[in-house]
Amino acid sequence: MEKGLIHLYYGDGKGKTTAAVGLCIRAAGNKKRVLFTQFMKDGSSGEISLLKELPGAEVLWGNVPYGFYSRMADEEKRLFAKEQEKLFQKVLEKIEEERKRISACTQNAAEVEKTPVWDGVSMLLVMDEITYAYGFRLIDRVRLENLLNNKPVFLEIVMTGRNPEQFLVDAADYVTEMKCEKHPFEKGISARKGVEF
Repeated sequence: MEKGLIHLYYGDGKGKTTAAVGLCIRAAGNKKRVLFTQFMKDGSSGEISLLKELPGAEVLWGNVPYGFYSRMADEEKRLFAKEQEKLFQKVLEKIEEERKRISACTQNAAEVEKTPVWDGVSMLLVMDEITYAYGFRLIDRVRLENLLNNKPVFLEIVMTGRNPEQFLVDAADYVTEMKCEKHPFEKGISARKGVEF
């Protein structure tokens, strides 16, 4: 049985979240469970409404009431970090639920045949913008490192964001850099709904 692997999509170019969403669609199309989580975002981007409709998919995001992290006051940063850690805790709980579900199925031979497997992988976890949450220490870094170092075989993980620290690069099996060669923003064209968000 194949085990799940770890992907990292990073860089200053467009397409990191888009690539992750594409993999969610592929996984859901193969009857896998999908857990799409957004760190540093408020859940208002266009892909969220569609992902929530995918069979077997769940979407989670944290409360982001203060705007950009770099512009937050110290107290806002503290509260924001608490919210991001709470989101990460939910991720760990969902992984544990999947572990228990698989364990229960393996105890019942009739259920094993009904349990979708994709080369041994039953769940895709996307942690969108996790590189920021990790880099800014908004989540317990040790717990994320432990998850990546001791990833359950049933779990495929995708991480996205800019400026990943070396640990995240080293932990990943797939590393893809999205490099910006040219962007409409340079011509004063701001983000467009349905394209950039």
